[in-house]
Amino acid sequence: MVKQSIFGRIAQLAKANINTLLDNAEDPQKMLDQMVRDYTNNIAEAESAVAQTIGNLRMLEDDYREDVKNAQDWGNKALAASRKADEYRASGDSVDAEKFDNLAKVALQRQMAAENEAKGAEPSISSQREVVDKLKNGLDQMKGKLNELTSKRNELVARSKTAAAQSQVHDAIKSIDFMDPTSEVGRFEEKIRREEAKVRGQQELAASSLDAQFNQLEDLGEQVEIEARLAALKSGGSSKPAIGAAGSAASASTVDEADFDKL
Repeated sequence: MVKQSIFGRIAQLAKANINTLLDNAEDPQKMLDQMVRDYTNNIAEAESAVAQTIGNLRMLEDDYREDVKNAQDWGNKALAASRKADEYRASGDSVDAEKFDNLAKVALQRQMAAENEAKGAEPSISSQREVVDKLKNGLDQMKGKLNELTSKRNELVARSKTAAAQSQVHDAIKSIDFMDPTSEVGRFEEKIRREEAKVRGQQELAASSLDAQFNQLEDLGEQVEIEARLAALKSGGSSKPAIGAAGSAASASTVDEADFDKL
């Protein structure tokens, strides 16, 4: 009964679906650690039960050896009493001879009782030895299963940690993916590009405004030269243009060439 209860629980643990337990566990490592602890505790209980069974067997064996020894001792006493009786009878002392014969009978009776005790204990001892052998084998199997469970626990924990590390690396890579337009880096890069484009536009506008100002200054210079020469003509002075001024004057205003023919 003890053997069935102990090994029944161990068998249930050994046959448990570890993958199902892990799927339902929030923390697989904690679940595996608990399984190892439970299995270790059950092995400790089994060892205690096996030790008790072995102890009972050793007591039976001690009693058996004691009975065998007692049977031998009473046999020796019976023999000694019988010889003593023969000596007294040979000497003609029938009273003491009868006395020692009676002692021999008592010794033989006790020898037979000891032999019966030893003989009656043999089946129990044989049965207990079979039980002890089975319990020892079962205990060895349990320890082997514990080693397998511990190795499996270490393997699964290592795989779990590796998977977690790979997941973290994957998430880190996704967070710095420059080709991802939704990433922070992509948005930051797009913002910088817009600012750079704005600066280029401002530079172009500034350059266009400066060119227009220079063009206005050139036109103003031509008008001043024309006004000066016109004033000189009206006052009777020379209207001879300065070097390079004729081309500029000619382009200062649009004139209908037919008006010159009327002069």
